[in-house]
Amino acid sequence: MKALVTVHYKQGILDPQGKAVQNALKSLGVDGVSEARVGRHIVLQFPEMSKSDAEAQTKKACEKILANPVIEDYEYEMVENTA
Repeated sequence: MKALVTVHYKQGILDPQGKAVQNALKSLGVDGVSEARVGRHIVLQFPEMSKSDAEAQTKKACEKILANPVIEDYEYEMVENTA
C-alpha cells in the first residue's frame, strides 16, 4: 500500500511562496492566474500492510508530524503498490 499525502495552508492563511509563484508566472507572461498555493507532496510506503491499517497509520502521521493542524490542511489517497 502507498499513501499519497498533500499538505497545504488552510484558506485564509497567507502563502508567501504561493504569492511569489503567482508573481513569477505573471512576469513570465502566464496570464489569468488569480491565485497560486504551494504545498508539500509526501509519499509513504506500507509494503506489508492492509489498506485499513496503512490508512490509519497515514492519518496518524498527518495529525502528529506531517501537518500543523493550526494552519495547514491535509488530504491523502491510498493506492496499491505496483511492481
